[in-house]
Amino acid sequence: MPSILSDRRDSILRLTLNRPALRNAFDEDAIARLTAAVVAAAEDADLRAVVLAGAGPVFCAGADLAWMSKAVAYTQGENRSDAEDLARMLERFDTLRVPVIGRIQGAALGGGVGLASICDIVIAADDATFALTEVKLGILPAVIAPYVVRKIGVSAARELFLTGARFTAQRAREIGLVHEVVPESDLDAAVDRRIADIRSAGPGAIAVAKALIREIAGANPKDVIGLTTGTIAAQRVSAEGQEGMTAFLQKRKPGWSA
Repeated sequence: MPSILSDRRDSILRLTLNRPALRNAFDEDAIARLTAAVVAAAEDADLRAVVLAGAGPVFCAGADLAWMSKAVAYTQGENRSDAEDLARMLERFDTLRVPVIGRIQGAALGGGVGLASICDIVIAADDATFALTEVKLGILPAVIAPYVVRKIGVSAARELFLTGARFTAQRAREIGLVHEVVPESDLDAAVDRRIADIRSAGPGAIAVAKALIREIAGANPKDVIGLTTGTIAAQRVSAEGQEGMTAFLQKRKPGWSA
């Protein structure tokens, strides 16, 4: 049984962590499969969005125990190589030009929070729980840290990284990890609504906006005036920008959503 299920239909790629008996904990095989999937997604010109989900009652319980038991015997160099595989996978999802939607039920623990943090939009069941449990094992969430801290901020990171405490979906929304909380029975409908929003927007504009956010995050506005003005000028004169503005003035749908 493959550790990751891939379903590409109607310009949407759905990737499902598929180890429900192990609470979708990931190992080197799952990381390799996710990496291969995101590399292919980056080359898919017609792709509009990726949905990241988990099979069964839990989204992702973090690292697999069998995988962790092997790491106990690794040298420092082997541990670094192992961590670099995870880091490259996360970075590829983070920089993917299309939106990544996280669909979370049950629990997202440790690396599961890391996966949620590289999603552009996260929708969680109202009874889902979250935790960065690494310190309870004497380790730390180092590889996922850049993405988690960027999402939840330094103050929340200090509390949650240092205690490993569990927190609710409602708290996850308050600190920015989650964007929408719904009953578990409504998760798929909520994801579909976000996909409909994405389909109504220019795919080129989405890609440029996603890249722009990464470039200007934390910058002084006056230091990025050249970047922001140049970006909007280029998008306005692009074929997509021209089509979008013309369609708006003509009160019709643009070509990408027709």
